[in-house]
Amino acid sequence: MRSTKILPTLAFAAFSSISMAQQVGQPDLKIDPSNRTLTASADDEVSVEPEIAVLHVGFETQLGDAQSVYADGSRTSNAIIAALKQAGVPEGSIRSESQHLDRDYDKPHKFKLVQQWTVRAPAAKAAEILDAAITAGATSSGDIEWTVNDEKGLEQQALDKATSRVRESAAVLAKGMGVRLGNLIYVSNQAGGGGPRPVYAVRAMTAEKAVPQPLSIEPHKVSRSATVYAVYSIE
Repeated sequence: MRSTKILPTLAFAAFSSISMAQQVGQPDLKIDPSNRTLTASADDEVSVEPEIAVLHVGFETQLGDAQSVYADGSRTSNAIIAALKQAGVPEGSIRSESQHLDRDYDKPHKFKLVQQWTVRAPAAKAAEILDAAITAGATSSGDIEWTVNDEKGLEQQALDKATSRVRESAAVLAKGMGVRLGNLIYVSNQAGGGGPRPVYAVRAMTAEKAVPQPLSIEPHKVSRSATVYAVYSIE
């Protein structure tokens, strides 16, 4: 979604030191005979297909005594990592998020082992890698964040588009009001679009109910937006 907001401010002798109400973080401008200004704001957005999938993969064991649960969890943990590597995920793209032995306070002396990883992989292989992890025993997996290799570059593209729009809009307004756009007095920007968005969460099936093929996963586009606020003098 793109929008442009034009807020004209023409100062004449009749207005003596009148303060303009500004948005938070914007300068407090004065309207007087020596201060003739035009303000404009514009926002724009860039959306592209994702290049990277960040998968959250994990498991939790059934309840049991601490030693047996740890042994069971260790086997599952190593099986999942082996499956991820076999699916083509480099070791450096697998990072541990958490691992802990949880006590069940409703059942004395019963525990479960919980472990989670973050797996970074090409977006096109997200379904294949998730399937490999679940088949190997990942029972609590599925959150995916979509991103690109150059996030800063995508943010810069959005900022460039918003900057062009605010300048063009200010020039059009100045022309329509019969004045000439002067020098830039003040400019600010606010990035938006957020970080990668989680797409879905799925509780993995047990081995007895395993699906015969990977899930159908449709990636979300990666978006970044920017808003530019500018103040120009007019002549």
